[in-house]
Amino acid sequence: MRLRPHPLRFPAAALASALLVTAALTTTPTATAAAPTPPTAAAGATANDHCGGHCADILPPGENGNATLSDILLNRMFGTRPAHTDDQLGPYAALASGYPGLTEAKLRDFFNDASFGVPADQVASTTSPRPDVTIVRDKAAGVPHITGTTRYGTEFGAGYAAAQDRLWVMDLFRHVGRGQLSGFAGGAAANRSLEQSFWQAAPYTEAELQQQIDAIAARGGRAAQALTDANAYLDGVNQYAKEAYNARTFPGEYDLTGHIDPITNAGSIEPFRLTDLVALASVVGALFGSGGGNELASAQVKSAAEARYGKDAGDAVWKSLREADDPEAVQTLHDGQTFPYATVPDQPRGEALPDPGSVVPERLVYDATGSANTATTTAAGVLPGNLLTAKHGMSNALLVSGAHTDDGHPVAVFGPQTGYFAPQLLMLEEIQGPGISARGAAFAGLSFYVQLGRGQDYAWSATSAGQDITDSYAVPLCTTDGSPVTTASGSYLWHGQCLPFDRLERKNAWNPTTADSTAAGSYTLVMYRSKYGLVTARGTVGGAPVAFTALRSTYRHEADSIIGFQELNDPGAVHDAASFQQAAQDINYTFNWFYADSRDIAYYNSGTNPVRAAGVDAGLPVLAQPAYEWADFDPATNTARYTPAAQHPQSVDQDYYVSWNNKQANGYTSAAFGNGSVHRGNLLDDRVRALLRNGGKVSRVSLTQAMESAALADLRAEDVLPDLVRVLRSAPVTDQAALTALQQLEAWLADGAQRKETSPGSHTYADATAIRVMDAWWPLVSEGVMRPGLGDQLFTALTGALQINESPSGGQTGPGGGPVSANEGIPHKGSAFQYGWWSYLDKDLRSVLGDQVKGPLARPFCGGGDLAACRTVLLDTLERAAAQTAAQVYPGDADCSAGDQWCADTIVQRPLGGVTDAKTTWQNRPTYQQVVQFPDHR
Repeated sequence: MRLRPHPLRFPAAALASALLVTAALTTTPTATAAAPTPPTAAAGATANDHCGGHCADILPPGENGNATLSDILLNRMFGTRPAHTDDQLGPYAALASGYPGLTEAKLRDFFNDASFGVPADQVASTTSPRPDVTIVRDKAAGVPHITGTTRYGTEFGAGYAAAQDRLWVMDLFRHVGRGQLSGFAGGAAANRSLEQSFWQAAPYTEAELQQQIDAIAARGGRAAQALTDANAYLDGVNQYAKEAYNARTFPGEYDLTGHIDPITNAGSIEPFRLTDLVALASVVGALFGSGGGNELASAQVKSAAEARYGKDAGDAVWKSLREADDPEAVQTLHDGQTFPYATVPDQPRGEALPDPGSVVPERLVYDATGSANTATTTAAGVLPGNLLTAKHGMSNALLVSGAHTDDGHPVAVFGPQTGYFAPQLLMLEEIQGPGISARGAAFAGLSFYVQLGRGQDYAWSATSAGQDITDSYAVPLCTTDGSPVTTASGSYLWHGQCLPFDRLERKNAWNPTTADSTAAGSYTLVMYRSKYGLVTARGTVGGAPVAFTALRSTYRHEADSIIGFQELNDPGAVHDAASFQQAAQDINYTFNWFYADSRDIAYYNSGTNPVRAAGVDAGLPVLAQPAYEWADFDPATNTARYTPAAQHPQSVDQDYYVSWNNKQANGYTSAAFGNGSVHRGNLLDDRVRALLRNGGKVSRVSLTQAMESAALADLRAEDVLPDLVRVLRSAPVTDQAALTALQQLEAWLADGAQRKETSPGSHTYADATAIRVMDAWWPLVSEGVMRPGLGDQLFTALTGALQINESPSGGQTGPGGGPVSANEGIPHKGSAFQYGWWSYLDKDLRSVLGDQVKGPLARPFCGGGDLAACRTVLLDTLERAAAQTAAQVYPGDADCSAGDQWCADTIVQRPLGGVTDAKTTWQNRPTYQQVVQFPDHR
């Protein structure tokens, strides 16, 4: 049953045919990067492996993230790379052209064999850093297979292997998590922007990091075991770091950034501590496992709407733009299940709308010296400065129950979309030891457990859920000396007391190095904290000075999820769907968890969802008063009452599950704007429905094809272009330029509306002109349709709550200027089409066309609701788009020349160190991905 009727969606029958019928003959897969020799089956897999050779995975660019100084210099001079640095990049990239001819036998051309163990003839090396652990690396990909006879030895080996592959990345991110990147890696503007954003999200003193360790230790049981495991892991990390330093085989980035002298070897690699793991966990949580915090942007949209249309009408417009519980939104649970959470009240209590124009972001940088006063630098930095602040999508999942598969066993194709870096943020590993049996991916520095992967007879993965666990409070300011209260006051009211804010400081200083030429500089980062959370802005409410704060339920609990991950790795803890859901409950970050074994598929949404006071709207700032606090809120520990497990979206053996960071279930409100009638989750949902239509049976091959077909699709073209075409074709198109552009767009739509090369390695898109027109048209038509009705103030506010576009190139963003940088993009990141105004145009155009729309926008926008006037807007913007040159649409950057459309879209493995990798053709796909179908169970 389609939630959103759409007469001109892509032809489902043709899609089903294409995905279910596999070509008998196919061409050899090719890619920009060279493909490795296809891995062979793991004939020597251990007896506890129940996957029977039907588990596969991939994680580009490669397992080896360690390059010595000489390796880096050779890469720069001759393009050579250490073994296993990029050997998974070729197969990963080649799927874009190879998926139509995919067969069961050819899956191994594009994925690793993810069986347990390593056959004797596939062993590349064997290392035993202690007598009770062995690290075997395979020839195919260099993945470490860690086997221990004791728990300590197993975890020691995991740490040793992690340092072999990701020591530099681990060191980078423990500094990112502390807001100390510039002093470690250099003062480039991007490094400073990134450390500032993380200091804003998770500032802690060293004592507070240790308090989180102590709190876990006090829980005993599995928590105590987890800390024992983590300590053993760190012993392994530090042992390898010591050996590598003495042997001068450590990552060359330590030389290039001035931490170690390349001539004398003077310097050091700071030992890793448990508090580093908390800092690392805070990075993962901030990037992928949080939700909410958009209340100020939402409030400013609401205020602007009321100013434009009046109180009641404006409120209705705001609610319709917010799409908190849109009836047409694609959902992971589609059998009618309802899980109410953060329900929008009809008459909200305690809302604190800021006075128009009063909101000023909290100052963060103090005492800047030298290059700290420059906004741009020649040095690029090791990571995008807006890695955290720019909205980005993460992860997808497709699972089909055994009742609808080729052999009666469930099929899953799933993985996290964590961006593309060299080395990758994740690493592959297999860990076998007492109480641990798993293979998969883990974040560098946290790999004492596999975080996403497979166990003996089951596999699991996750997508970011983003439900609202962060609230904004309007905290009244005060003074203790009787002086007038202003927005600059340093104290606040808490239950009748005037208390000073906590001041959290991070002092950073840097000097130029070989890696980063930025001149010397320094500054102090300052965050103020109240019992109601971290201060993000100041302003007035009803004329009274307030601080706006962000209170996140996982703040001060960054490492609590360690127990859930431990359980997922323990074959004694997870043995069926129910025990999997129990393990997922012990993860406090906001994730959608998916599970498959030989019998069942299952789903559970994790996160510490606070119980809010009755009548509070979680999507707006709230007055900081006891009546509107979280239930049982204790600011000393940042704990509260949380919704019980039964109220979290969950399911076992639905016919299929899909997730691409879309809405979870009926009643489970979306924290951010943008979960409406068109979402990239539709790309997956439509394809899986097509596979199942008329009793179709799904295989590993056809589900992989469905995933990859969606990975190349342009969401705007597939789901909104049909609306645009209907409006344009409602009368004859007489302008030749507009007609030509329209015909090109229609031809692209008929071809499948994908962004794919004419042939592997051509570096030219099929339907290239239509794609260029669509890229140029989207921001123009979005503004042309919406701005006249919204007015300038509301239009600007709305761009601050939801970006207009998220194109593969990161460009064509359209006008911005809202209170947050929602319209900023990250180029070459792969992930695209999650955030945008797709639903607004889809709902509005269907309304203008006279279609039935569930959850329509509260007022017509395109042409004021008049079809002829709307058509004029579309024609005018289409003509302007068609007139733009390729160089205007794709202006070029450090990686691509102006006008190079294919290059603008390409995925770049962002170098975190000295070795770089080749660009690859665009795919909107998980970074780490599994393809699994278990034929057997314990």
